[in-house]
Amino acid sequence: MKAKGRQLERLYRKTGLTIHKELYNNHILHYKDSIAATKSQYYSSLITANHGNSKSLFTILNNITQPQDFLPPHLFTNSFCNSIMSFFTAKICNIYQHLDSIPCQYHTFVDLYPPINTFSSFYLPSFSELTELIQKSKPSTCQLDPLPTYLVKSCLPSLLPIIASIIHSSLITGIVPTSFKTAVITPILKKPGADPTNFNNFRPISNLPFISKILEKTVATQIHSHLAQNNLYEQFQSGFRPLHSTETALVKITNDLLMAADSGLLTILILLDLSAAFDTICHTTLLNRLSSIGIVQTPLKWLKSYLSGRTQFIQLKSFKSVLSSVTTGVPQGSVLGPLLFIIYLLPLGNILRKFNVNFH
Repeated sequence: MKAKGRQLERLYRKTGLTIHKELYNNHILHYKDSIAATKSQYYSSLITANHGNSKSLFTILNNITQPQDFLPPHLFTNSFCNSIMSFFTAKICNIYQHLDSIPCQYHTFVDLYPPINTFSSFYLPSFSELTELIQKSKPSTCQLDPLPTYLVKSCLPSLLPIIASIIHSSLITGIVPTSFKTAVITPILKKPGADPTNFNNFRPISNLPFISKILEKTVATQIHSHLAQNNLYEQFQSGFRPLHSTETALVKITNDLLMAADSGLLTILILLDLSAAFDTICHTTLLNRLSSIGIVQTPLKWLKSYLSGRTQFIQLKSFKSVLSSVTTGVPQGSVLGPLLFIIYLLPLGNILRKFNVNFH
């Protein structure tokens, strides 16, 4: 259709006749309608194919509503990246210092967990298990990857012994390679159309090396098994858990409200939003939490290594900020981040139960 349009345009420019102008304009309108119809058909098929998969549907809608270039061209500079990095660092530091200054009576709730089985060593995944894990992973590539992910997958038979050696060595020694602990931060607007010059409108999302995410998945699977086998998950935790979602939370809350109404009771609903929740996690507290639920020895050493010595930098297209150290929190966009956050919040459920508060 493009070629036909150029042909009609040349004809109109050559003759200057009104009829040729109308033919050209009609073709342009038809061309635009065809593009719109094709896009509509494409996204309709995507939505139909992902029916029931809320995560994929959210990604599709986000790609439609939020353009790739959300910043004016003049803001794509190293200076702008440094400014965002400084803002994120200062924000997290201020929140963390404020939380640290609040008097805490947590020692009255120390005995939160009964004796459980310990998780003291990692299982080393076989070549076939690693192959399946890698092939099922998303083909996304990090700027820090030495090879594109699609190339790793296509050359996996040759690369697998090296990848397995890196992962096995890390799991045996309890040490995470330093190169796996640097994150490329992409600032994402919290809402489409928000002012990009107001840094409060950005959420930092970490992009990590592909092999580091495979290592994280291996560890996350084994931690999940430990939590599930010992019944350590908070039963009213719906976020970041398999077979749970906002729907399970809404069902529980709605049921509580209806039951209270049927009993003639008054209900007050309090919603809590934690500011920079992932970024302000205290590493010492988290490690104590992990130890209290039976994660000890090499796995605990590995997680301590995973949390320590982390760095990050902002990148927008080819522009970068300086490298910044990370002393608190878990990376947003990482595999282990959500799971560690769940463990960090484990005492909250028992504390609320102590005061006879319904929650989810």
